[in-house]
Amino acid sequence: MFFQQTPPSAGGGTSNAEAMKSMGFDHLIHNFDALGWIVFVVLVVMSFSSWYFIIANAIRNSMVRNRADKVINGFWSNGSTQDAIRELEAQPKGEPFSKIALDAASAVAHHQQAAAGGGRLAESLSRSEFIDRALRQAVARESLRLEGGLTLLATVGSSAPFIGLLGTVWGIYHALIKISASGNASMEAVAGPVGEALIMTAFGLFTAIPAVLAYNFFNRSNRLTYAQFDEFAHDLHDFFATGARVEQK
Repeated sequence: MFFQQTPPSAGGGTSNAEAMKSMGFDHLIHNFDALGWIVFVVLVVMSFSSWYFIIANAIRNSMVRNRADKVINGFWSNGSTQDAIRELEAQPKGEPFSKIALDAASAVAHHQQAAAGGGRLAESLSRSEFIDRALRQAVARESLRLEGGLTLLATVGSSAPFIGLLGTVWGIYHALIKISASGNASMEAVAGPVGEALIMTAFGLFTAIPAVLAYNFFNRSNRLTYAQFDEFAHDLHDFFATGARVEQK
């Protein structure tokens, strides 16, 4: 005896297709409960905040790198220290290398005034020690400014996937409660709520991935700038403490 397999009804196929179409972001927004809205708003704020610092740091780091050689070479190529200082003072407010050099020059002037007036500062700290302290403080300050926003990027990169996962877990739990209450476990009833919940995980990943990549990139970029800070600071110390720059072999 042969049995003829009955093809799936057109109505069932259409129903499943309609169910899959309901797995969208628009349906997700309309089915949010209180916790879903909290998770969604937190991820949106994280995403906008991280992109703000990504763009701001990219612009700032690009300007610092583009001006670094010009500022450093301009200082050493200037025949007069006073002219070099005036040129440094004309640099933009956020330019770090000029601020480091100006702090060193200010420390020299302050120490000379203290020594001329017979102050105790000149007795307790030598000219070299006073310049070294001023340069260390300047390098630390400018290094800290370069790190602005990195803590937020690290926080977003590490926490956004788990926040999105929380939204997914809660959404699936919420969907299962509705399915249990209605007694309907068809594809049409399950696909929409579960698919909408999974979107939260994807949203968390889309928020975290740019933050992680940017954090690693800016960390690498900042390390190179820190090395330039240290090299420039050592040369400034030698110049202001001895009156001459120690040339590198």
